[in-house]
Amino acid sequence: MIALDTNVILRYLLDDDPVQTSKAYQLINGNESVLLTDVVLAETIWTLKGKKYRLGRSDLITVIQALFKEPNIRFENAQAVWKALHDFRKAKSVGGRIADFPDALIVNKAKAVSRGLNTKLKAVYTFDKAAQQIPGTEAP
Repeated sequence: MIALDTNVILRYLLDDDPVQTSKAYQLINGNESVLLTDVVLAETIWTLKGKKYRLGRSDLITVIQALFKEPNIRFENAQAVWKALHDFRKAKSVGGRIADFPDALIVNKAKAVSRGLNTKLKAVYTFDKAAQQIPGTEAP
């Protein structure tokens, strides 16, 4: 197994640098499984949503779904990522803002970790009103 940094995933997704994109493609489609950590996934989504690329919600959902279809990619916790994607899709606007995918990933990763520790997660506390729409969150 190998793991990739955010910039390698971005080159693969964006195809914006011929040399780096080729290397990223070779790594992702090579003989090794490719670990995509939660941090790299969150950073990738933040970057794609940010000022430079400005991908919208539906495009971000498509990107995450496409990563799931890559045969060599393994997520740190695929079930938490899948549930986060579900919550991200269902999130409603609050004050003109909608919860981000990383918000949903934080909540679902916390749920997964607490299950692994055999303990019940009371809540993920956040001041973010949009994130408070994700099941499992509460205001402090």
